[in-house]
Amino acid sequence: MITAMNQPSLGKPISPTADMWHRLRRNKSAMFGLIVIAVIIVAAIITEFAVSYSTVIETNPAKRLLSPSFMHPFGTDDMGRDILVRVLYGARYSLAFGIICTILSVVFGSILGAVSAFFGGKVDAVITFILDAVICIPGILLSLSLVAVLGVGFRNLIIAITISSIPSFARIVRSIVLAVVGQDYIEAARAIGVSNARTIFVHALPNAIGLIIVNASMNVAGLIMAAAGLSFIGMGIQPPDPEWGAMLSNALKYMRTNPHIVVFPGLAIVLTAVSFNLLGDGLSEALDPRMKE
Repeated sequence: MITAMNQPSLGKPISPTADMWHRLRRNKSAMFGLIVIAVIIVAAIITEFAVSYSTVIETNPAKRLLSPSFMHPFGTDDMGRDILVRVLYGARYSLAFGIICTILSVVFGSILGAVSAFFGGKVDAVITFILDAVICIPGILLSLSLVAVLGVGFRNLIIAITISSIPSFARIVRSIVLAVVGQDYIEAARAIGVSNARTIFVHALPNAIGLIIVNASMNVAGLIMAAAGLSFIGMGIQPPDPEWGAMLSNALKYMRTNPHIVVFPGLAIVLTAVSFNLLGDGLSEALDPRMKE
């Protein structure tokens, strides 16, 4: 007879979240992206509390166009303002655009996609037609048109960018919910009288969580660049606010004589976007069942 003492130890089962984190940690590129994003967020928060807004926008002609030095590691701009402080302070705009717009896009896109696939018929036809009509317009052009109608400003820029990015999430969720809507457990939920809303959000939509997380993390980079692009052409955050795109736009005329004014805001945009993309790639691998050992 086999006693409890000589039975093989099965060990404690690993939760899906812990398993995902374990595989994500082994991806050096993804961890680099995660660390960079964390550093940028922490630096932006510290700068928000340590530096007053008046200091960020205050001009100082005596320090105009100084090259990088110990006192000013990123140099100063054409108004004598410290570029390092402005880049760190401006991170709150870019991160806010990327994260807030992504969250809103995920929420509304998931609802539209799930409802479209679950009900089908005319509901699916109408929602799909609207999504196809929106997605046919390049995102930056649609955002530009919406900002032109709504006006410039933080809130209007978020609305414009969110609307342009909703269809991509809606199509992803729709395709996944379509694949499970005919499964036995969905039919069983309907048969026992579970409400449509509960069936959609509790039984059908969780199947799309993995892809939503991956696409959301990679979508942040695109939305940050979209917001910077709109600010660059004067349709986003307006000077003297230290938004990265607006800083680049103002610095273009000094590209040849004082390149540091362009380099550091540009690097901030690129580094942030690349970091989110690296994190997204890592999450894609970590959430892929085929990557499990």
